[in-house]
Amino acid sequence: MATGEPKAKKPKLEEKTLSQNALFGMGNPLLDICAVVDKDFLDKYGLKPNDQILAEDKHKELFDEIVKKFKVEYHAGGSTQNSMKIAQWLIQEPQKIATFFGCIGKDKFGEILKKKAEEAHVDAHYYEQEEEPTGTCAACITGDNRSLVANLAAANCYKKEKHLDLEENWALVEKAKIYYIAGFFLTVSPESILKVAKHASEHNKVFALNLSAPFINQFFKKPMMEVMPYVDVLFGNETVSLLFIPQTEDIEEIAKKAQSLPKVNKKRQRIVVFTQGKDGTVITKGDKVTTFPVVEIDQSEIVDTNGAGDAFVGGFLSQLVQEQPLEQCIRAGHYAASVVIRRAGCTFPEKPDFH
Repeated sequence: MATGEPKAKKPKLEEKTLSQNALFGMGNPLLDICAVVDKDFLDKYGLKPNDQILAEDKHKELFDEIVKKFKVEYHAGGSTQNSMKIAQWLIQEPQKIATFFGCIGKDKFGEILKKKAEEAHVDAHYYEQEEEPTGTCAACITGDNRSLVANLAAANCYKKEKHLDLEENWALVEKAKIYYIAGFFLTVSPESILKVAKHASEHNKVFALNLSAPFINQFFKKPMMEVMPYVDVLFGNETVSLLFIPQTEDIEEIAKKAQSLPKVNKKRQRIVVFTQGKDGTVITKGDKVTTFPVVEIDQSEIVDTNGAGDAFVGGFLSQLVQEQPLEQCIRAGHYAASVVIRRAGCTFPEKPDFH
């Protein structure tokens, strides 16, 4: 018995060495407006049941209509912010392990977002401006599908020189050891992403990027490929990965090709992590490609797949920042995703049940 005791205590000692602001995220803070809608609503606005798009003029009325017509829930959202919230939730203590930067408006929704970030114990430092209102994202849920329509608004107004470059903010960047940015931010401030990515590379810290959504790959491939040489961990799902490297449909082959793209920091071999919903997660480690099965969930328990990808990344990062092995990172990612898809929006119970 006595020999087993130090082992039981050891993880606690390791957890204590976790410092605040060790994990850094930057992205588009959005207030999620979630509602179960009908097919007519999707058809009216030309939405696909499972998609992610940026709002156009034809979607202007959608945000008002969804609030008037359906029962809505509000959540602090935006892809990267979701992942930071999940990572913090899994870590629990100390609070404010995760830092988050993004742009909001000086308005009611902005105040709600600040409150929500605080409740999630994320150290959010928003750039606040008055030209645009706080961004929103309509999550239109049908069955277990979700169609996301993001109206970036203020999120689009992030300014590197007015926020990231400020001494007190850059000090928080320097404090971190793991950096994560979703591809959606490539549409807003690629120069901010590059500054953070180069810092990570020069100091042999870990920089992670998510391919995020098909439209990023279609319309923002150039800035994405400028950041790629600094990427240590690349996340994506089967849909975006097929578009990213279209010559093959074999997801393991795509993962290998993504891994072998040029890289600046040669001390770290790139890790590629592709989720495929219920079909297991493909990961490259060294010269090996492995598929890890996901937690099996009864179809009837699935409430909303919105946020499953963000939850997976948050779970993964919660262990990566604690220097846990890759297998543990994936296990935490699968656990977080399995919790989130049983609930509406990217939400979670008060305490995790992950060991």
